[in-house]
Amino acid sequence: MPLASAHYKWIALSNTTLGMLMATINASIMLIALPDIFRGIGVNPLQPGNTSLLLWLIMGYLVVTAVLVVSFGRLGDMFGRVRMFNLGFALFAFFSIMLSVTWLHGTAAAWWLIGMRVAQGVGGAMLMANSSAILTDAFPANERGLALGLNQVAGIAGSFIGLVLGGLLGPIGWRYVFLVSVPFGVLGAIWSYLKLQERGIRRPARLDWAGNLTFGAGLIAVLVGITYGIQPYGGHTMGWTSPLVLSLISAGLAVLVLFCVIETRVADPMFRLALFRIRPFTAGNMASLLAGLGRGGLMFILIIWLQGIYLPIHGYSFSDTPLWAGIAMLPLTVGFLIAGPVSGWLSDRLGARPFATGGMIVAAASFVLLQMLPVNFVYWQFAAILLLNGIGMGLFASPNRAAIMNSLPPERRGAGAGMSATFQNSAMVLSIGIFFTLIILGLASALPSALSHGLVAQGVPKADAARVAALPPVAIMFAALLGYNPVQTLLGNVIGRLPASHAAYLTGHTFFPSLISAPFQHGLDIAFDFAIAACLIAAVASLLRGRRYVHELHGTPARAAAAPEEDSGLPAQVPAGALVTAGAGRPRAAAARLTAARRR
Repeated sequence: MPLASAHYKWIALSNTTLGMLMATINASIMLIALPDIFRGIGVNPLQPGNTSLLLWLIMGYLVVTAVLVVSFGRLGDMFGRVRMFNLGFALFAFFSIMLSVTWLHGTAAAWWLIGMRVAQGVGGAMLMANSSAILTDAFPANERGLALGLNQVAGIAGSFIGLVLGGLLGPIGWRYVFLVSVPFGVLGAIWSYLKLQERGIRRPARLDWAGNLTFGAGLIAVLVGITYGIQPYGGHTMGWTSPLVLSLISAGLAVLVLFCVIETRVADPMFRLALFRIRPFTAGNMASLLAGLGRGGLMFILIIWLQGIYLPIHGYSFSDTPLWAGIAMLPLTVGFLIAGPVSGWLSDRLGARPFATGGMIVAAASFVLLQMLPVNFVYWQFAAILLLNGIGMGLFASPNRAAIMNSLPPERRGAGAGMSATFQNSAMVLSIGIFFTLIILGLASALPSALSHGLVAQGVPKADAARVAALPPVAIMFAALLGYNPVQTLLGNVIGRLPASHAAYLTGHTFFPSLISAPFQHGLDIAFDFAIAACLIAAVASLLRGRRYVHELHGTPARAAAAPEEDSGLPAQVPAGALVTAGAGRPRAAAARLTAARRR
């Protein structure tokens, strides 16, 4: 490799990793800082009607990145990946500033923040859609696992780093939660403009307006339906029976079916359905979707577990629990950081299948161990299981992403990376909806009667106890998530009319955690059962990816000894690549085992 190329690949890695880290940190940084943000703008998120504000501040960024990554990946293929990446940095920095300078107050300020978060998500989607393609262009096939592994691990670790960062900056000043991204966004935009090179193959084409519109409308409708599905509706605990939710999800699915029909008939589709004929691409994305379903809602559930039960029992005030919950989850990030780069490096030599499949099995085992823990656990055991879960997810993420990108034709890497990111980001939103639903169902079955009896026993009037017990469990769960004292928040002025000893007990460290422990454990068991099943199915999907497959544009067909061609699952009409046998120890040895594949 020429010295210039060897130098450039590390520039590309460091710059794209900065972009991914910034984008994913901002996906979670608000979660811990939400109490400070709502206090800063003067909104009580637990009041009736304000739940939507809370959910959209959390979910708006995730929804827009899930919807737009495919379009921006396709635009990167057409007009230049580096150009789109540069623009993503600039937009992200600009809207980070706009988030911090709102002059509004109350509900208007909340909607301003939601709108700016959506716009910030546009920049985040540009970064996510093109970073993997830029790296794949910069690194040779035998080094992509390590490069994409580092990039992927930075992205996943960023979501957990954001928790701690939000907990540290929020109490200092809620505007700093957004301003922290500005210097990195400006630095990244200047750096990428000066140093990144367009090494991908640009293929001019017409923009697929029909495909973009139907895909965006369909996916937005489904994800918005999921967001409203976990909110209370009428007298129901959740909104899954709401006509609005049913209409959004069913109409969204119908539009997505129409989108698939359109993509088979236009000359230059945005979503290359033909890429799914490449087995490693299809199996890798299916495994990624299932892994995302198992992992996506985990962060929220663990935070509620820590903030609502474990930390208060161990003497932490409710106002301090958001920061300490983020710190308590650091072993999960450490696991990612250990396993991701190592598995990526090894997969360059041995192939993705053993690591990605094994990683999902390890993750499933960690969920089994979490299910065995009591609600009031011993922390070192909890931390060890989180470390194991992080290692399993790290073992999976890096090789799986490298295998997906290696399977793509060079001129389709932007669109393919966007398609892969769509599966991953959509799985995050869907997983949150599934995990929240399972936990709320567990709470709804036993919490109202336990809450009513517990309050009455401490002198709360029956009418007030019945009113609080009738509140949707999601309000109680959000109270714990936001670091409020749940009982004090729900009872309000009633607390002042109780004997001091009773009031102190109700608002102390033990009443609320002991109240929700049993119902929460029930919902937790169901949620972990789902996560175990998702991870095991992801392991099967990963196992079925076939042997290592690397799509090369140029080249003299390499000669090889083994690896029959059908292992790739590649039909005649899909552009040619080359199969690499698992177990190639060094680049030259790998080249000696390449099998000649079909020419275009």
